[in-house]
Amino acid sequence: MAARPLNPKSAPRSLSDVRAKSVPRHDPERLTTHSRVVHDTVAQIEQRLATAGLIATEPDFWARVRKAALLHDAGKVAEGFQGQLLPGGTRWGQRHEVLSLAYVDLLATGGGWDHEDRLMIATLVATHHRALHTANSGSVGGKPSLSQLYNSGTRWDEAFTSTPQPGGDPQIQVTVRLHRELLAWLSGALHMDPPFAPGGRTLAARARLTLDQLLAAWQQPTTPDLGLLAVLAQGALTLADHAGSAHAHFQTHMPLPTDYLRRLPYRPYPHQERSAETDGHLVLLAPTGSGKTEAGLAWAARQLLTMPGLPRVVWTLPYRASLNATRRRLRRDLTRPGEDAPDIGLLHGTVAHTLLREAAESECPDDGTSCGPEPAAAMARQARARAGAMHLFTQRLRVATPHQLLRGAIAGPAYSSVLMEQTNSLFILDELHAYEPETFGRLCAAMGLWERLGSRVAVLSATLAPPMTTVIEESLTQPVTCHRAPHGTSPVRHRLVLDEKPLADPKSLERLRGWLSWGYSVLVVVNTVAAAQAVYEELAEHARVCLPDDPHAALLLHSRFKNGDRDQIENNLLRRHRERRPRDSGRRGGLTVATQTVEVSLQLDFDRGAVENAPIEAVAQRAGRVNRRGLHLEGPVEFRVHRTAGGRPYDDGAVNASWNALNTLAAEGVDTLSEQDVDRLLQLAYHTEWGREWEKRTRKARDDFAATFLTFTDPFHDRTEFAEKLNREFDSVEVLLREDLDEYRSLTMGPDGHPLRAAGLLIPLRYGQLKTYNAARDKDLGLYVIDGVYDETTGLKPPLEPETIL
Repeated sequence: MAARPLNPKSAPRSLSDVRAKSVPRHDPERLTTHSRVVHDTVAQIEQRLATAGLIATEPDFWARVRKAALLHDAGKVAEGFQGQLLPGGTRWGQRHEVLSLAYVDLLATGGGWDHEDRLMIATLVATHHRALHTANSGSVGGKPSLSQLYNSGTRWDEAFTSTPQPGGDPQIQVTVRLHRELLAWLSGALHMDPPFAPGGRTLAARARLTLDQLLAAWQQPTTPDLGLLAVLAQGALTLADHAGSAHAHFQTHMPLPTDYLRRLPYRPYPHQERSAETDGHLVLLAPTGSGKTEAGLAWAARQLLTMPGLPRVVWTLPYRASLNATRRRLRRDLTRPGEDAPDIGLLHGTVAHTLLREAAESECPDDGTSCGPEPAAAMARQARARAGAMHLFTQRLRVATPHQLLRGAIAGPAYSSVLMEQTNSLFILDELHAYEPETFGRLCAAMGLWERLGSRVAVLSATLAPPMTTVIEESLTQPVTCHRAPHGTSPVRHRLVLDEKPLADPKSLERLRGWLSWGYSVLVVVNTVAAAQAVYEELAEHARVCLPDDPHAALLLHSRFKNGDRDQIENNLLRRHRERRPRDSGRRGGLTVATQTVEVSLQLDFDRGAVENAPIEAVAQRAGRVNRRGLHLEGPVEFRVHRTAGGRPYDDGAVNASWNALNTLAAEGVDTLSEQDVDRLLQLAYHTEWGREWEKRTRKARDDFAATFLTFTDPFHDRTEFAEKLNREFDSVEVLLREDLDEYRSLTMGPDGHPLRAAGLLIPLRYGQLKTYNAARDKDLGLYVIDGVYDETTGLKPPLEPETIL
């Protein structure tokens, strides 16, 4: 019989009235329903992960997680918790998961669970929201741990048995009737007889006893494997709880077919065929435009046949523009005739905004003309729900930044599910060279962890120096197969010219104007946002004069645009300068000035290129956007590298090593930039004092990260402070211009208000740049508000200095 509708304003009279949530408001979700849903969601996670990696060493792993799923919210039966779910209800002030431990104690005794079962199930129940202990340093960056909330000063009976009320009778937290109904339901769900509780010990006493035992058990360091298994189990329960609350279902369908390589519309390259035949870890070195993406997918398709469960594929890239472009490309290439585009996950700082924009544009004409008013709040809510599902990792194919993966190493309720989902996965690390030594080292440490979790790794790059391959190989236990595209896979595409003059020198700018006048499409890549803005302002008007009827004759792309403006620029750029096809005509015209945002995974193609010197990998990647497939009618085209006065924002040693390598190559009589030439440049750059220092920094970062985060000897100590530090080191913060405050408030707080509707106004900055823009935290909005000069074409500039009055 279906449960009767629940009055959201009434207190529970029986177990069928006990709420788990305050929504839906007209008929809130029941505790028994939620517990069963979470239990069933654990089965979906088990189906996906099976017994991969370390989980295979613990036969009772999934049985314990299932039991914890049924018990994790038992403490919500308390009257105090039920009261705070009512409209206008007051805060209870106690943790429901602590009271849930009383039911673990009762059922463990009645069910005859052994010590290990009882300890682990109780641990999972207790920690699915809060850490047990503070960090080893004694400081806590997040919410108070359970050891702080419950200690020798706690009045346990007042908390969980009979709570005094001002001017009235005490509040009985769990009535005898509700207790018996809940115990009977839990026993039935666990397929056991209801336990007999001798001695009349109260629920409060049982909760206290069990929590004290947990605090003692996890106070001292444990073995690395036991600690990691505990965190994985916690991650499974937390993920099931979140997914169950959202009523999200994990995909079983894999958009990537196992016969992917045979479906390519052309004969595969040899390096693609070898990748498709490789079992285990892979490093692939192949030039830009030679099908690395297809090779990575072919490798992943092969692994799907030999791994347990339902493995997922995670594709990582360093920049937001390349993430968005790669997701679009995968959706296009993996769409089968007659089917809808596959559901591919996307994780970066503005994922929800990206999805909202896609939802809005789905109603727009294909010609890009106006599609009406702002998206309504209902559409924003839909996008937010979809983004939430992505954060719950329901998709089996996902595109992400490495920062999202490294966060998974921070044990705790907020991150253990991220770590759990790195089990039984295939990680394709694209353009790994783009990271500084510290990030590269941390990713290598993560590779070692992923291997322990039963996952496999493929590293794809056109510019991976020999020391990089060495560090990757020594970070993994299983063999790493290295494939290199045969020489000649890519034709010679560039005539390399080295220029001692700065790119902003008048003579250099005049040369660029000449190229534009002759009808060439020109790519200019500089190292800083300020330099990009300055060069663009020098050249944009001339580009427009050359192509007066082209609205995209001059484009500027860097990281310091509002999200909405940058999305439009990226779309215009990809359409205007798409990859050349065999029958395309010659010169295309047009100017693009950019920073390193264009270096990876954007299928762009220009007639000429002029770039500032940078680390040698960046120089080679910039060249990869010019005459990308060697189809230009003039054959190899000019690619000019200009010397810079300093390395900023790069390491000075890396930039100097690059310039010396380029000049050595020129002294050897080489004026091309072929595959062999790039290999030679990498060897020259890294066979230096800077290169040896790079290796030291990388190994130190790898080993320090492994020792600090990947040992899991203190699995239930809070690590929020480390997560915040990692955020500042790897991530940007989104800010709002002061002049946009009123519009932001209108979009978020009006009748159709929603934060996603205003996401297009936000601008990403590094934490270290906040001071430059006079950033101030707006507590009401939860944002940094900044001063600055902004233009939708050139982006954000620092605020103008006040004039000095003499």
